[in-house]
Amino acid sequence: MRVVVLGCGYVGLELGRQLVDEGHEVTGVRRSESGLETVEDAGLDARRADVTDPDSLRDLPDADWVVFTASSGGRGADAARAVFVEGVENAIAEYGSRESPPDRLVYTSSTGVYGDHDGDWVDEETPLDPTTEKTAVLAEAERVARETAGETGIDGTVARFAGLYGPDRYRLDRYLSGPVTEGYLNMVHRDDAAGAVAFLLAEDAARGEVVLVADDEPADKWTFADWLADECGVSHPSKRTKEERLSAGDLSEAATRRIRTSKRCSNEKLRELGYELRYPTYRTGYRDAIDRFRADADGT
Repeated sequence: MRVVVLGCGYVGLELGRQLVDEGHEVTGVRRSESGLETVEDAGLDARRADVTDPDSLRDLPDADWVVFTASSGGRGADAARAVFVEGVENAIAEYGSRESPPDRLVYTSSTGVYGDHDGDWVDEETPLDPTTEKTAVLAEAERVARETAGETGIDGTVARFAGLYGPDRYRLDRYLSGPVTEGYLNMVHRDDAAGAVAFLLAEDAARGEVVLVADDEPADKWTFADWLADECGVSHPSKRTKEERLSAGDLSEAATRRIRTSKRCSNEKLRELGYELRYPTYRTGYRDAIDRFRADADGT
């Protein structure tokens, strides 16, 4: 298949590598010239375009599958709207108007759209209740990716990612140094985030649907931090409750809402569709990072 990955960054590069390994023809799109070399190094056809600039999308090649993995770069809600909502609309308008439009669009979203569920389980049927302006934007982009795409004859799928980790994003210091605030971690390794999208496309699964992409075990942060310390051979980090963290008075309104937000994400649908996780829990997913930490500590 011909695949175009819009916003070919952390997950998009790995997705491209996996699809190329399966024999697909993949174009990776970045908005900056500086990122194109990374795309080429991954074995993909590198193209420069910006989803917020409709004119720049016109020169991109036709595709059977389009995957939207663009990032707003950690900026605020206005930037998120420009990239996620308007960017998805621009991509649909461009590709939907072509003589040979794509068969499918996959939009990668975030489990942040669920809001607070007081530690209860959530799945694809759970009503969305985003608690920040940015996560509200993500929820709107999900609707665009499914409904607007469908109106043009493109079947849209939303892959709703839990917290991403993996190479260059293990953030060991955050948990080893502490203090660690209580709560749940819903995680998925980068390779499984990419692998799940590749699977949904290759298996022709979840057309017009949402799929929650998370590993098998939402982790209690304190338990995870102590396990990580034990595996790394260091002392357990200090802990604090949510109330202790919130009482410090140094958090933004958005950060306060994030700390108050608690949920556990179910991957039952992804499993039922047939995807086999490479890293079912953090115990396997963090092994490379732990091995490197211990080797560095030993000077080997």
